[in-house]
Amino acid sequence: MAVLWQPCGAGARILRVLGDSPCPVLPDCVDGRPVTELGPYCFSARPVEGGLLWPADSDETHEVTGDFLEEVVLPDSLRILHSAAFYNCHRLRRVEAGPNLESLGSDLFTNCRALRTFALRAAPDAETGLKKLLGAVSADVGVEFLGEPGATLFYPEYFEWLDENTPAHIFNHSIEGEGYRMRQCFAGGMVDYSAYDATFAQTCVGESEEKLCRMALARLLAPFALSENARADYEFYLTGHPDAAFALAIAERREAALRLLVGLGLDVREAAARCARAGWSAGATILLARPKRAAKQYDFDDL
Repeated sequence: MAVLWQPCGAGARILRVLGDSPCPVLPDCVDGRPVTELGPYCFSARPVEGGLLWPADSDETHEVTGDFLEEVVLPDSLRILHSAAFYNCHRLRRVEAGPNLESLGSDLFTNCRALRTFALRAAPDAETGLKKLLGAVSADVGVEFLGEPGATLFYPEYFEWLDENTPAHIFNHSIEGEGYRMRQCFAGGMVDYSAYDATFAQTCVGESEEKLCRMALARLLAPFALSENARADYEFYLTGHPDAAFALAIAERREAALRLLVGLGLDVREAAARCARAGWSAGATILLARPKRAAKQYDFDDL
């Protein structure tokens, strides 16, 4: 892999990435300079020009742009994502970043319809740029904290629009969807998990079973800062919607989710049949395995 870059202060701004992998891992530094910025339209198929420095020994010719890009790993040193850096990357599904993002431009993920996950190399109680990242995506998106002890969250889609109040030509800003309020659950740069969990009751009013099961499973499988009351709410929802919960776990081949659902005492017969129809024998084995009996403890009277 090679990068096209230009100096910016004491750091480097990456303008283009060249290579044969659709999942590039960007370097921490270029020519001794820390990589601090991702330039405008960096991964877009749109051409970039002006003040470019190519690696002299590079023989890479394929640009990692547009529909070629599927995943990207950004360095910890990166602080600024300029506008439209991922514009029209239709197949981009995952972005991994460090905790130090400070500034994001506009239209950052416009038309990134496949984007499903933000992964952060940080502890779940660390200050990060997650709130800014979430603000750039109104569609469904999941979040993974990769630092110990780990946490996963799911943020459903929301919609916003402007209504013109004629003849006064006053525009009213409207927002629909609990996903917007969930994206505001932060204390400084840290996720406010109690506030996030408190949105679940209202989210149940307007969101689909699939999205609610996704949110519940995410919190229960990585229960960082999960209160007993919130745990009970999530478990209660899953026990009331077993078909949707099992369908999600089976569709995504999530063995840990199946074990969690089995532990809730749900009827597994239909889910096992679904696994068989999907050709997932490992899932069917988890669902149909008999619990092990505790070993008999003998004492002198038994003999």
